This record gives sequence, C-alpha cells and structure tokens, in this order.
Amino acid sequence: MVFEIIHTTRYKYENGASFCHNLATLKPKNCLGQQLLNYKLKISPSPNEFSERVDFFGNTITRFSIQEYHEDLEVTAKSRVYRNYEEQEQIFKLKPYKKVTVKQTKEWLKGFDNEVFEAKQFILKSPLISINLEEIKAYAKISFSGKRSLYEASFELMERIFTDFDFVSGFTSIATPLDVVMKEKKGVCQDFAQIAIACLRSVGIPARYVSGYIETLPPEGKEKLIGTDASHAWFSVYIPTVGWVDFDPTNNQIPKNQHIVVAHGRDYLDVPPLKGVTYSSGKNIMEVSVDIRPAKE
Repeated sequence: MVFEIIHTTRYKYENGASFCHNLATLKPKNCLGQQLLNYKLKISPSPNEFSERVDFFGNTITRFSIQEYHEDLEVTAKSRVYRNYEEQEQIFKLKPYKKVTVKQTKEWLKGFDNEVFEAKQFILKSPLISINLEEIKAYAKISFSGKRSLYEASFELMERIFTDFDFVSGFTSIATPLDVVMKEKKGVCQDFAQIAIACLRSVGIPARYVSGYIETLPPEGKEKLIGTDASHAWFSVYIPTVGWVDFDPTNNQIPKNQHIVVAHGRDYLDVPPLKGVTYSSGKNIMEVSVDIRPAKE
C-alpha cells in the first residue's frame, strides 16, 4: 500500500516568542518493507537557520531556528510512503527465528562481531528506562524462561501488557516514571512500549523503541475524519538469525502495513516528533493533527 501522511504541529504563544530552536524527527525511514517516496517539511514562519542530518540510530533529524518575533509556529510534514509487509514476512519465513530460545540469544550476545555490539547497546538502561526495577523484573520473568522461544515469550509479553494495562490518555506525561505506570497499570502507547522494553532489558534481551504512525480505520459505514490518526509507538526485539522483530502492545498485534516507521531509539527521548527551546512568556498552546490515508494514485 501507498500512504499519504500529514503531520501538523501548531504552537500558539500568548505573548509571542522572540526566539525558538527546534529538532524535528518527522521523516519516515527507508527500511525492510517500507520505502519513503516523497517528503516535504513546511515551517511557518520561515526559519532563519535550517539543516538536516542522520543521527546515531539512522534517523533523519531536522534542526531549525526562528530568530524573530512570532505569535505562532506551525510545522507540517507531508510524506508519501510505500508499505509492503510481505517483503519482511518472506525473509522471516526463510529464517528459523521462532525456534531461537532466550538462552540461545544470551549465548549469542557473548560474541564480539559488529552485529552483536549493535544489538547489545539496546540492553543498557536509557534516560526513561531503568532495568533494575524489581516489579519490572518480576513481571518479565513470568514470560522469559531460558528454554522458551524468544519470539513466543515476546509475543506473550505483548499480550499481557494489552490485557493488564488500560489505555488512558492524559494519565501520564513524558516525565511519568515507569514504576508509576507499572503500579497504576494505565498509560498510552509510549508507556506500554517502554514497559515492554524495560522488561526485555531486565532479562538481558535487546529491545528498542519504535516511533511512527498507525492508520486508524473508521467504523463500518462511517466516513474517515481528517486528523484522527495518531503518532504511535511500539517495541522491537532483536532475535538472532533474523534481526529486529516488532510488537505492538497497545493493539496486541504484530505491526504490518498499517504501521509506518519514522524512527528507532533507546526510548522516547531519542525520537520525539518535535522538541526545542522557546523564549516566551504566558501560556503556550500546542495542537497536533495527524492524517493518514491510502494514496489516490
């Protein structure tokens, strides 16, 4: 499928802003089963400085600053993405990855080649993810015994988070600690992805954060509304013989064509869609709109 994506972020400053400096992670990746066909970033007012680079994790980061008075800021990313999960599935079918056990994975991680080093960096703690929380470790151990298939254990972890946690928008923020999410069993997709990653890392398995989009389908017979899709997050597990395999605990499914990858990182702080510094006073209002739909041509 080919999707057209429009992601718009608007800031309204009560007393205006004299300066802002921002980093945007909005450009979808080229990866297995996904190809970026077109991308355009529109910023209003026009920035005084603008540059683009690829970061350590292979994500495209846009840096821009506005060095004049402005009362609002609007950033719109328009993308056209080809998505074909079958390309990924065909490679998976050639690999015996579902038979790789947790114990075999840990043995593989004792190696010294580049592939091992690349995966091992995702075992370490990161700014938002601790690997030493006892409640996280206990929750993980229910699924991850040494003789068990890593894929099956990760799939079960995804199912358990979907069942045990409630999706409650607004209950958490970026600053909400994982132990609070774990205790209250509430949160949003970012929280569920990070709980899963913390569980995997706590038992010595590489796991990374995936930032992207998911197409939401309207009820049967209803017209799709503009702006009802959302930024989304899920997690990815490194399984020897095949590589990274994605799991979506918010929707209890393996990500396929409806999931569009923008960026990978250790946790949310590596890949926020937009972050920065603004010189302003008074109240600032932010609005975000995401629209995803199949391309007409």
